[in-house]
Amino acid sequence: MSRPLQVEVFFDFICPWCLIGKRQFERALADLQAAQPAAVVDVTWRGVQLLPDLPASGLPFAEFYVRRLGSEQAVRQRQAQVREVAGAAGVNIDFAAIARMPNTADAHRLLARAAELGSPAQCDGLLERLFVAYFQNGEDLGDPATLLAIAESCGFALADLTDSLQGDGRPFVAGGMPANGVPYFVFGRHLSLSGAQPAKVLLRAMQEALAKGSAQ
Repeated sequence: MSRPLQVEVFFDFICPWCLIGKRQFERALADLQAAQPAAVVDVTWRGVQLLPDLPASGLPFAEFYVRRLGSEQAVRQRQAQVREVAGAAGVNIDFAAIARMPNTADAHRLLARAAELGSPAQCDGLLERLFVAYFQNGEDLGDPATLLAIAESCGFALADLTDSLQGDGRPFVAGGMPANGVPYFVFGRHLSLSGAQPAKVLLRAMQEALAKGSAQ
């Protein structure tokens, strides 16, 4: 039996390209399973806090992006571009529902603690629920009560997670942060891809990494 393929995915919750990349990766995994049923892939999601200097309570979403992009027109254009790509990937993003740009430090800490406690399926469910909470429901991922309620809905015990939240905006620091931004995929520690790549590109990368692993 061939060794499992280790895949690391670097991401942040506030990055729409990370959610789009997650959908494309899920399609690639399904295609891989159909083509190579014996292949085993172990996926680790590694949090990267893109905006560590945000206050713990975050900032108004609309105001943040106007300052970042220079005008409301620029914000509308950027959001339209993202929605178009997201729609093609089967992702619904409701920018109008998002009230705050959150500090994601505690969201990453929550997921990291959950990964120590839960099954891969349970942790993936929590990751998915956190993405949906932000991009579709407009929930504040910087609010500890919101984070704990989401975790509880995924079957985690609050007593196991509460002390992972600091609530003070202290940056989340994780090793191995990629230099090329997120999403960033590492396959078998020797092949990497940056950006929300199409499913066929991710599939080809996994097949190549599996072939290299079995040849070693």
